[in-house]
Amino acid sequence: MSFDKISNDYGLIDKVAIVSGAGGPIGQGLEEGVTNGRATAILLARAGAKVCVVGRTLELAQHTVNLIKNEGGEAFAHVADVTKEADCRNVVDVTLNRYGRLDCLDNNVGRSAPGDVTEISLDNWRSMFALNVDSMMLMCKYAIPAMVANGGGTIVNIGSLRSIRPLHSTVYSVTKGAVIALTSTLAVDHGAQGIRANCIILGPVFTPNINRNLTPERRHLRAQASLMKKEGSGWDTGQLARFLLSEQSKFLTGQSICLDGGASMVGPSR
Repeated sequence: MSFDKISNDYGLIDKVAIVSGAGGPIGQGLEEGVTNGRATAILLARAGAKVCVVGRTLELAQHTVNLIKNEGGEAFAHVADVTKEADCRNVVDVTLNRYGRLDCLDNNVGRSAPGDVTEISLDNWRSMFALNVDSMMLMCKYAIPAMVANGGGTIVNIGSLRSIRPLHSTVYSVTKGAVIALTSTLAVDHGAQGIRANCIILGPVFTPNINRNLTPERRHLRAQASLMKKEGSGWDTGQLARFLLSEQSKFLTGQSICLDGGASMVGPSR
């Protein structure tokens, strides 16, 4: 299959995107078993963008690149620990060196941890902030000047429904709440420079890197939390991210959009 870079109207042809957390399992199907970052990278490439696929493991990031190139797209893999400032700066630098510009940033990293404030250690609290919040701040810190130099750009940050409906994970809820605040302040601070920023608040969306240990019973319960009585997938995340990063959403900024099958509208057991 080859990309059709003429018939789409995303305005992403020859634009350059960085997608963090864009690796994922090897040898797993691309129907349900795809990560949010991998799906976003593939869909951006299908719309004609050139993609820097960022991951902590070269093999997994390169697998995403191979999937893109097998369809005729343009991408390269880059290994980085986005909790480290030097790595975030380097991601932007290598992308600029390779493609000469930067237009889109999709921040896809994050993890959860159980427990309330009486149960989590300060070290774990800080490590969760480093991954879930600091990483996004640092990527934006170096991506935004590159985008401004090119006339503007778009940012998508991945949040969680637990930021507005907490569930037995205080630090995760707090960090994902900070992602919403970060997104809105990016939009306010840099809108006049041509920067748009939006957040996707994920509900019951299945991805193999995050949900691989869920039992069938647990997945069924998650699905029942949706008004549609089903789980979403990484492709659903990627479709919304591509829209938010594209010209189709050119007057949309500072928003946090729930991608949850309506789970945020009701309150069944999750």
